[in-house]
Amino acid sequence: MTSVELRQLRYFVAVAEELNFGRAAERLLIAGPSLSQQIKALERDLGVRLFDRDRRSVSLTAAGSALLPHTRALLERADDLQRRAGRLSGSEPVRLGYVNWLPSDLTARTATVAQLHLDAWVAPSHTQAARVAAGGLDLAVCWVRTEDLEERGLRARLIGADRLYAIAGGDDMSDVAARDTAVLLDADTTSWSSWNVYAEELAQDTGARAVRISNGGITGPAFFDHVRRCSRPVINSPKGQTTPLPPDLVQRPITAPEIYWTWSLVWRENEDRPAVLAVVDALCDGVGDLGIRAPGAWLPDGDPHR
Repeated sequence: MTSVELRQLRYFVAVAEELNFGRAAERLLIAGPSLSQQIKALERDLGVRLFDRDRRSVSLTAAGSALLPHTRALLERADDLQRRAGRLSGSEPVRLGYVNWLPSDLTARTATVAQLHLDAWVAPSHTQAARVAAGGLDLAVCWVRTEDLEERGLRARLIGADRLYAIAGGDDMSDVAARDTAVLLDADTTSWSSWNVYAEELAQDTGARAVRISNGGITGPAFFDHVRRCSRPVINSPKGQTTPLPPDLVQRPITAPEIYWTWSLVWRENEDRPAVLAVVDALCDGVGDLGIRAPGAWLPDGDPHR
């Protein structure tokens, strides 16, 4: 068996499918006598006759019929190995962009399926989705609506979700109803377009008070200043989920309903490169619903995972 080559196994499958050495040779782009010699060599190495043949017909022997499905499976595994090796060698780099959140096990999930290049330009969700549509990125982790996907020719799978909470002054850390909170909307639509769309619908659906600002205070120190001036707890954006709180402010869970922000992994709907699709599966398989479909959860109407 040590002398058996994958090339010879491919020849065997071709002849088995054509049951004609001439047609199989044309399909394989080799000379008929050479094909016949290679099949004889394979039969010798395997120790069995694969074909019964005469001048007018070719048929599989019982041994040939028994070995054919195993040979096909072996060739499929060999092809898969070559594809994976090609991805890992850098021949198929996959470019991934993001906003501010990525799975903590990103590298572990993708190391065996592709060479992942993390894009250094951290940009808002609508910008990253547009870059994927235009071909500047292969994938992006961002917030999108169903209409965004349809307009830009993208597909999406759920990769993560944040349950949003409120920030308030004082020391009361009890639950607060969404209708008793405030949500900030910023005049800078270049930076905060996606958040503003989300926040507008959140206010309409839950009764939260929409507060319009113009200083970029959706996150960071300016956000904390708005919280101190507001008479209500203020809903924290996904970009502020991991920011340490000043000692005079507290975090309060939001209920009735629980507020969720989803992270989608998006790619072009006509994408057919195995490496890109393999990264999608590696990152999204087994994610689950992350609580977003629980009875008390809220998502905007256009969320593709609702």
